[in-house]
Formats: sequence, C-alpha cells, structure tokens
Amino acid sequence: MIRLGLTGSIGMGKSTTAKMFEAQGAPVFDADAEVHRLYAIGGAAVDAVEAAFPGSVRGGAIDREALAGQVVGKPEALARLEAIVHPLVAAARERFLEQAESAGHAVAVLDIPLLFEAGREDEVDAIAVVSAPHHIQRARVLERPGMTLERFEALNARQVPDAEKRARADFVIDTGRGLEPAREQVRLILAELSKPGWSRSAKLEGPGEAQH
Repeated sequence: MIRLGLTGSIGMGKSTTAKMFEAQGAPVFDADAEVHRLYAIGGAAVDAVEAAFPGSVRGGAIDREALAGQVVGKPEALARLEAIVHPLVAAARERFLEQAESAGHAVAVLDIPLLFEAGREDEVDAIAVVSAPHHIQRARVLERPGMTLERFEALNARQVPDAEKRARADFVIDTGRGLEPAREQVRLILAELSKPGWSRSAKLEGPGEAQH
C-alpha cells in the first residue's frame, strides 16, 4: 500500500482536495481532525494536557484558546504539549494505516499540512501538493472571517514557498483551474499510484501532463 502525503500552503484548497480523494475511495487520515478528537470530551489527551497545563480544560474538553495562552511564544511549553499530543496522533495514524491495508486499499492518504516544514517527507511514499496561483490563494484566505492581508502574509511567510513545494512533490494538483480539473488530477494520481511497482521516477503536474 502506498502512503500518499497530501500537503499545501494556506488557502490552496487542501481540505477540499482531501474530500476528493475520499470520494474516489481512498481513505484519508486528517491529523488536525484527530487532534480535535483528542481535545474533545473524553479525548485521550484531555487529562494529560490538564495535568501539564492547569486551567486548559473547561467543561471536560480542552479549551484551545486557554491552552494557546500557555504555549504560544513559549518553545519549552510547546515542546511539552507536543510530547503529549504527537505520540497519540502517531498511534492513531498507525491504526488508520493498518486498517486501510487490511481493507485492501492500494493508496492511503495522510493529510499533513506542514509536511515539508516539519521535515516529514520520509513518513510517506509519495507526496501530492495542492497549489493555486498566488492571487487566487490570497483571495480565498482573505474571505475567511477575521483575516487581514497582513495576517495572511505573515502566515504564508512561515510556510515553505509554494514553488519549492511544487518542485519537491511527486504530484501537483492545481485547484486554480476549477473543481473538475482537480478531481481529474486526483483520479490520475490514484490510477498512477495503483500501478504495480510505482516509483517516484514519474511525476504528474496538471491533468494528464506527465512530468519526468
């Protein structure tokens, strides 16, 4: 089974693209969604996080704003939080991969927003980057509640540049062309990865365009 890492900068359409993979029958593991489950009432991280950061739990669930107040801008605190949460997410990811392989899937998708930034390329067999022209990315992000141009530029500056992500990817999905072209590229990627003996020597960029 091929482990496909799905990534992309803010506003590129990664979440929508992940749903396209699911619609084509490929299971998707969303690390951010798993963290939300861990933080919810009854979540596996709740007790440990409250012990490490008293006052971060309210109503039986982790209050993300209260927690952020204790870790943002504090590297040592953030490291303590990551030491609690990352192993739980990793265990959930391994269970997901085992279940996907047992079910006979040829490809399982790992939705990893900061795949390149966190140096996690070795955790996957192939990488698909979701991309769009900068003006489209900016317009999408600025539509979000409370977003400003300054905040968008600051967030974008902390991520690996889109051009570099595209160059390092095995596949590029350009969501700036519209939904149907993106769906076609998802279909092409899954078809390519499902071929026996697939290797990283072949890349796709855009619907039907092979990049070698």
